[in-house]
Amino acid sequence: MSLRDLFDDVIRTEVLLWNAVDARLRADADLSVGTLDVLRVIERTPGCRVQEVAEALGITVGGASQAVDRAERRGLCARHPNPKNRRSSVLELTPEGTGALRTALRTFDAELAARFGALAPAQLAALGDALRTLRATLT
Repeated sequence: MSLRDLFDDVIRTEVLLWNAVDARLRADADLSVGTLDVLRVIERTPGCRVQEVAEALGITVGGASQAVDRAERRGLCARHPNPKNRRSSVLELTPEGTGALRTALRTFDAELAARFGALAPAQLAALGDALRTLRATLT
């Protein structure tokens, strides 16, 4: 297999997987994968700022800010003044955001299980190891 073919396989698989999971999340939980990603970062990051969202998702601060704005407009998260730095805000899930996250994670987990179900546990582990190694070289 050539590196070009490998690149095509990785990218096309990512697009197909994203689209399938996104469609199910939108249908079952009224959330996109992008919004779910933002909520997951906020939940797991104490004192979360837009900067942490950007770093965790590998996107620009501007893109992260827009994603947080969309979640905030939907009432899923709130910005609070950062006591350590008046120029930034700390992000927090609202009760609605926590509920939406819980609902979406059930759908997300079910869809991932269905999509990755064709792979044996050893294949999943090997794929995860390879992707983590590749990702580390890119960051």
